[in-house]
Amino acid sequence: MTTLVYCGHCGRETTDGNHDACRHALTLEPPRYCAECRRRMVVQVHPMGWSARCSVHGTLSSPL
Repeated sequence: MTTLVYCGHCGRETTDGNHDACRHALTLEPPRYCAECRRRMVVQVHPMGWSARCSVHGTLSSPL
């Protein structure tokens, strides 16, 4: 299992402040930062969902 060190919405460490607004935003939009390495991800939004690709950790996609 991977450890989520960084916020997928703002890119800050998950222990750095309150991320309630970020968690809410991530229910509506794809993550912009990799939660493992903080790299900015390449995000594609399509009619059936989204995909986000980290150059190191691979691709995430929206649940169907």
